[in-house]
Amino acid sequence: MQTFRRTLDGSECTVNVVETDDDRRAFDEWLSAQRIVAIDTETTGLDVYAPAFRCLTVQFGSGTEAWVLHLNRWRSTIQRALLTTKFLIAHNATYDWLVIDKHVGVSLEQMADRTFDTRILAHLLDPRSESEGGLGHSLKRLAEVWVDSTAPDGQAALKERFRELKATIDTGWAIIDENDPVLLEYAGIDCLLTFRVFEVLRDLCKQAGFDNLVTFEHHLQGIVAGMQRKGMLLDVEYTRDLKARLGVESVEQAKIAARYGVSSINSTAQVAAALTAMGEELTETTPSGALKVDKAVLLTLADLDRDWRPIGARTANPLAAAILKAKRAEKWGVAYADAFLELMDTDNRLHPFIGTLQARTARMSVSRPPLQQLPAGDSMVRNCFLADPGEVICSIDYQQIEVRVAAGVAQDQALIEVLLSGEDLHSSTASRIWGADYTKQQRGLAKVVTFSTVYGGGIDTIMRQTGADRPSVKSAVDGFRMAYPKLKRYSDSLTKSAEFGKCEVVTPSGRHLPLDRDRTYAAFNAVIQSTARDVLAQAIVNLSEAGLAQYALLPIHDEVLFSLPEADAGDISRELARVMDTDFAGIPIGVDVEIGGRAWGSLYE
Repeated sequence: MQTFRRTLDGSECTVNVVETDDDRRAFDEWLSAQRIVAIDTETTGLDVYAPAFRCLTVQFGSGTEAWVLHLNRWRSTIQRALLTTKFLIAHNATYDWLVIDKHVGVSLEQMADRTFDTRILAHLLDPRSESEGGLGHSLKRLAEVWVDSTAPDGQAALKERFRELKATIDTGWAIIDENDPVLLEYAGIDCLLTFRVFEVLRDLCKQAGFDNLVTFEHHLQGIVAGMQRKGMLLDVEYTRDLKARLGVESVEQAKIAARYGVSSINSTAQVAAALTAMGEELTETTPSGALKVDKAVLLTLADLDRDWRPIGARTANPLAAAILKAKRAEKWGVAYADAFLELMDTDNRLHPFIGTLQARTARMSVSRPPLQQLPAGDSMVRNCFLADPGEVICSIDYQQIEVRVAAGVAQDQALIEVLLSGEDLHSSTASRIWGADYTKQQRGLAKVVTFSTVYGGGIDTIMRQTGADRPSVKSAVDGFRMAYPKLKRYSDSLTKSAEFGKCEVVTPSGRHLPLDRDRTYAAFNAVIQSTARDVLAQAIVNLSEAGLAQYALLPIHDEVLFSLPEADAGDISRELARVMDTDFAGIPIGVDVEIGGRAWGSLYE
């Protein structure tokens, strides 16, 4: 048996590598005395369902002792250990669950309800990433702070070994020898650190009163991991054709830009000079003093809002439109078409990473591929994905959830009355601001002001999205605040509390969200976004308890995407809607149900 010895926080720890039957018996004896163990896997990459993916080792550990077992030699021992241990600990448990489910032979369902995830605990205690000034949620960083500031950096040694193999941290996993001592020691150390981090974070979460949130987030994580395992079917032929079409469009739009003197659409100086020569007045600058011609500026010049819908405020600039289209086609070809084809498994399915606790506000995310970032209202990219044979795509989306949450947390009776009356929100708001004779443009402005209020957008953002001038936008914002005064009052109270007290907000679910000292004005938006997320998360849990989670594909923003048997789609969608329909602070939050064809994009055509 190979044994590595390390010191953590003053105590000696060992990493044991099981090599013989005697070693296995020693592992079994150790395991029988453990009530809870940390688990981890070492693999050849991140894409669990890729054809060449392999699980190399599975390891188990306490605070002082870790055991590393090669899967190809000790599969049955690993299975028995996973099934018989009362409680498991993992860092980013979804990944290890899916590896074990797919490659070890112990199902996700057999592990999920008895696993604690240290990443969830860390996020509840401080949801900020390191770049946001928080502690972050990586195991190494958590161990440095909560376990031992000089904790052994197995990753540093591993990176050095990868360099020796002429590989990177991304590619080295696939080529390193699974018996390499550096890899084996690294594997065991991670289990030791995970266990010790858990002991600290568990107690801190209990002291903070997060017991209910801990239980809820772990339950949600298991349900969503099932969606990730199921994945989505890719229309490979369509995706390849889309890739080709996007390549052609990128070239054609770049040629249009060249006619206006822009030989490189990525040259800020060229684009700015050409637009200025066309008579456009560019007023915004970058930190270095150069004229700004980013997407926001170009959309305004092309008379498009952020969802690429015509605004109707000016004549669209053809150069701005060409640059936008060329960049979009190039991006979609790489970020979507190429990524979809690269990440699909042997059954032509994609298994996107679904992060249940990702942003500071706990909003969920979908990445690898980034399906949460697909352009609003677009069918072209979404047509790459299909319901399973004999099934159709269904979307259930919450109606104006952020506005309803805002009315609920602020208890603004004027806004609540509008929402309860069933009147068109934006028409009613326009009427309250400008009177009954409001125009179509004013209704559109009222709509953007409403959503900017709950999303935290300012006057400049509203101007870009509507094409309205500053005095008109300021007048509309002032009118909105007069129409719904408690929204502003509640927002100001949150901001002042953060400025003069603890720089955080506490959401109705008890989530603590730290704020930046120079952005305390974002307090209102943080409460709304986090609470809206919790409404959607509760809906996913409710679907699972009703036996309906089997139909769910993805949570996206305030929507859940489903694949339903075509013959029963109507009946099942009505039941899904019934379960998801909810209220917040006495304000109903209904759902919109759309049933399309086999392609996801059919919902947008």
